[in-house]
Amino acid sequence: MSAHLNAPQREAIRYLDGPSLVLAGAGSGKTRVITHKIVWLVNECGINPANIAAITFTNKAAREMSERVAGLMGGRAPGGLTVCTFHALGVRIIRQEAKHCGLKPQFSILDASDTVQIVSEIARDADKGIAKQMQWQISSWKNAMITPDEAARLAENELSSAAATLYAEYERTLRAYQAVDFDDLIALPVLLFENHPEVRERWQNRLRYLLIDEYQDTNRAQYRLLRSLAGVRGAFTAVGDDDQAIYAWRGADVENLKLLKQDYPALKVIKLEQNYRSSARILAAANTLIANNEKLFEKRLWSEHGAGEQIVITNCRDAEHEAESVAMKISTHKFEHRTRFSDYAVLYRGNHQARLIEQQLRNNKIPYVISGGQSFFDKAEIRDLIAYLRLMVNEDDDLAFIRAITMPRRGVGASTLEALGNYAGRRHVSLFAAVFEEGVTQHLNPRQLELLQEFAGFINRIQYRAPREPAAQLLEDLLSAIRYEAWLFEHHDPREAESKWSNVRDFVGWLGRKGEEDGKNLLELTQTIALISMLDKEDADFDGVQLATLHASKGLEFKHVFMIGVEEGLLPHQSSIDEEKIDEERRLMYVGITRAQRTLNISWCERRKMGKESRVCEPSRFIAEMGSDLKMNDRKTNTPVSREDGRARVANLMAMLENRIAKD
Repeated sequence: MSAHLNAPQREAIRYLDGPSLVLAGAGSGKTRVITHKIVWLVNECGINPANIAAITFTNKAAREMSERVAGLMGGRAPGGLTVCTFHALGVRIIRQEAKHCGLKPQFSILDASDTVQIVSEIARDADKGIAKQMQWQISSWKNAMITPDEAARLAENELSSAAATLYAEYERTLRAYQAVDFDDLIALPVLLFENHPEVRERWQNRLRYLLIDEYQDTNRAQYRLLRSLAGVRGAFTAVGDDDQAIYAWRGADVENLKLLKQDYPALKVIKLEQNYRSSARILAAANTLIANNEKLFEKRLWSEHGAGEQIVITNCRDAEHEAESVAMKISTHKFEHRTRFSDYAVLYRGNHQARLIEQQLRNNKIPYVISGGQSFFDKAEIRDLIAYLRLMVNEDDDLAFIRAITMPRRGVGASTLEALGNYAGRRHVSLFAAVFEEGVTQHLNPRQLELLQEFAGFINRIQYRAPREPAAQLLEDLLSAIRYEAWLFEHHDPREAESKWSNVRDFVGWLGRKGEEDGKNLLELTQTIALISMLDKEDADFDGVQLATLHASKGLEFKHVFMIGVEEGLLPHQSSIDEEKIDEERRLMYVGITRAQRTLNISWCERRKMGKESRVCEPSRFIAEMGSDLKMNDRKTNTPVSREDGRARVANLMAMLENRIAKD
């Protein structure tokens, strides 16, 4: 096993004398360390797999980790081993300790669109944009474990004051629905462990060794969960990279690295600095760039892959020219080197930059796939229909009940649902079951009850028909019964309604065909939908250029990378320049550079459209911070300049930016 590991990796795997932090630079084999350590704990240390938990941030990372552990252990992962996301672990804890949390075990998990809807209803404000900002603010408080009372004291502007006023009501509404939001999946276990020592001890005995992936992305609540589980023994290995901390905007707190040193004075720090991904030139540029940030831990990546090609910097006339240039370079390079399209990635700061690239790739018949885009199954109109199907399959799915009964609205509002939710919570039954209980008549007026029973009766009729009739017929009847098409056109402008209805038709057509081909009824098909919507959106075998935001590219690697729009105001983003938060943007640039294995092309535009205006742009300061070993392409002649000229241009860039920053 250890033959394929370097010395620091072996040390990280075998260190068990206390808490450890593995600083794993980009491409340094962090997943290898975690998976080999799990095998080491089981095979060499005799620890029961049921007492080990590896905690990740994405389902994809968890799945990859489980597969690798299985591969190392002869094709089968050890029984009882926990490899899951922070949120999945939270779900498991809350389900098992539901009574301590004031919930029934079949509670619902609300996602962002559901919670924005709740905030909007409490605020009695139809403006979705403001509701979204208030929900984001409440979420930030929950991530930082700030209570509604504390939030009211901390609110510093009109929006956060309004959010603080709503916060307590928002929490009450969730509990009335017997529901939790994503932030509760971490916060509730933290409060549970801090308020119930006997429950905490039970879980500490159950999960005796913890491995935490992407530790730099943890927020304060996740850190408190880790501390509660690890206890004073601190039997854990945290793996992370402070240079890749790029999620402060969604609550991640790089200070957690400092806290680890403070809270665990015996913390062993092991650095993984050998990079197995990139050429020496790419790593030199990454190291030179990131050296401009203040460091908590010094480290320098190195590689045995040889010098590699120079990084190419191209200035383009505008974004259209940039997109043409990228498409042309990919076509030419692929033809000359006989590569696959999937060897190439185009990375950018914001989703809006993808449109022109997509256009040019289509013009040149280059296949592509977008990472981090919206899945078909995430579209609101598809989720509306799936809610009916989920409720048909499982009456206990309160989330599906709430969505189906309110989309389209049928006279059932928040107060009716709250009264029903309170009653169901006390009786420990689902919302659906509560509708038919005799006791509910004490809590609802006759009109409210009539509307609820009408809806529940409709679901019962679909349930009855589902195993007996073709899926396509039943779906058509469902759509006409709820008047979905009419509702779309009443509530959206014609173009948007048309687009949404077209998606619904595609979905219904696809399900109907699938029912005929597979000989399945609608109940059986609905379970298939749940599986499909859980699958990753990208098809690993699809040979296409990968388009992704820099945030979505983290954890991925490509032979040839194009980074576009590397300009002041875009990367670093103007808001971070205004707030003097350049460090995180520099880490984002570092993440982009270290995605590249063999070649890296960076481009910036001399002019860029902003709405109807066109503004003059300057190259990002990060280009000059990458050092002088760069190949500068002149757009006018489209030829590379000499090395001396290139160095002079980098120096000029640096001087120009220093002047500008001094003026600011």
